[in-house]
Amino acid sequence: MKSAVVTGPGRLEITDVPVPETGPEDVLVKVRACGVCGADPHALHQGGIVPGAASTAIGHEPAGEVVAVGDRVAGISVGDHVVVDPTLVADAIIGGGGPQGALSEFLAVRQAVAGRNVIVVSDHVPWHVAALAEPLAVARRAVDRTHPRPEHQAVVFGAGPVGLGALLALKRHGVRHVAVADVQPNRLDKALKLGADAVIDSRTEDVRARLVELHGAASDAFGRQGLPGTDIYLDAAGVPAVVKTVLAGPKLGAVYGVVAIHHTPVEVDFQSLIPSELTIVHSMGHPTEMADVVADIEENTEKYALIVSDTVPFPEVERAVDLAGKPGATDKVVVTFS
Repeated sequence: MKSAVVTGPGRLEITDVPVPETGPEDVLVKVRACGVCGADPHALHQGGIVPGAASTAIGHEPAGEVVAVGDRVAGISVGDHVVVDPTLVADAIIGGGGPQGALSEFLAVRQAVAGRNVIVVSDHVPWHVAALAEPLAVARRAVDRTHPRPEHQAVVFGAGPVGLGALLALKRHGVRHVAVADVQPNRLDKALKLGADAVIDSRTEDVRARLVELHGAASDAFGRQGLPGTDIYLDAAGVPAVVKTVLAGPKLGAVYGVVAIHHTPVEVDFQSLIPSELTIVHSMGHPTEMADVVADIEENTEKYALIVSDTVPFPEVERAVDLAGKPGATDKVVVTFS
């Protein structure tokens, strides 16, 4: 079979490797689509994921068709359309430095468990849309960590795939008003199409003043007035300006959820945050969220399809990874297999 493998800094090759063997507790999946994560161009740039490794198979956002099922596997059948949780496999994380990457024609899921690491998807969902399940489960976990309620008002910073997934998750929870802030007008337009109640162009608008307009004014425990009435700040952008905007004065009891990767340290004055009793939560991965996201994708397929901006055929996988690594060039790239 063919597999996309990083063989050195800036070197991505489609190589011939054996189809993985499967045992009685495993399933074999023919990959039909695989999203390209921001971690994939980063791995290509640095020459792999595990330092010193001769090669690294990449890709961890697969959707595909089951072609073989072990005798001890229940609830999964040949022909099922599925998505795979790359972190819940027995041998190693798929696309995380282990022997398998999902940018391959076939994928073995060790110790397959229906609904846990192999989740069946309705046939009406296109492959490239089903492949959104993994990254949007990351967004769903980040939102769940903020404990949203219908009476809340929220803002999502960053309208990339995870930020848009957070918007959809907040709406799924019934949050009454969700604003989305970004610097790219095309992403803000997409956020509105996906159900954002308002958008903020942070290049040209004062974000905090706009939040006061949208969410009303509130106060903290010291009685400081005029603070945004925003209950949940969800950071899917990962830039210092977001941190400064939130910490400049949240309302009493607000929550700041961080799912973005911050590459630049930011100085925080925790003394100034005491009057707000701000809760700061981080999230990583998706230990239990993929099944919920799949159910939502099945119900709202056309809406989720708007998140995908580019589909690239597998023989052009190098172009797909390069495109995904260019900020502002695209939104969400998915590699498709014939």
